Amino acid sequence: MIYAVAALAGAAIVFFIFSFFAKDRIKQLEQQMEQLNLTMMQNDYQMKKKMKVLEEELLAGDLTQEIVHQQSRKQTSGLFKPQNTEDTVLTMYQKGYKAHYIAKQTHLSEDEVLALVHRPQQGEQS
Repeated sequence: MIYAVAALAGAAIVFFIFSFFAKDRIKQLEQQMEQLNLTMMQNDYQMKKKMKVLEEELLAGDLTQEIVHQQSRKQTSGLFKPQNTEDTVLTMYQKGYKAHYIAKQTHLSEDEVLALVHRPQQGEQS
């Protein structure tokens, strides 16, 4: 009986020591889940960023068409002077579009767009 208890106690000690060296499969699974979660978050961020760029490009195109349509209406009505590129740039800038989108839509350089946008401000300060 004493031998059986001693053998069980010895086996328990051996298994206890062995448990420190055994691979923790749950920890590996947790690490894999964390990695998957980070990958999904990165993909989500990149997708949202691409969607924002596409939306801005679509809105810039729609705005340009709207401005051109308004310009043609004003020219036919004769009540207003026709809009020029400067008015188009200022209108788009006031609606919150960035200079590089305005430049792309109006076929101007970004520097020309910024010069047109800041020209009235410089005139008011003088």
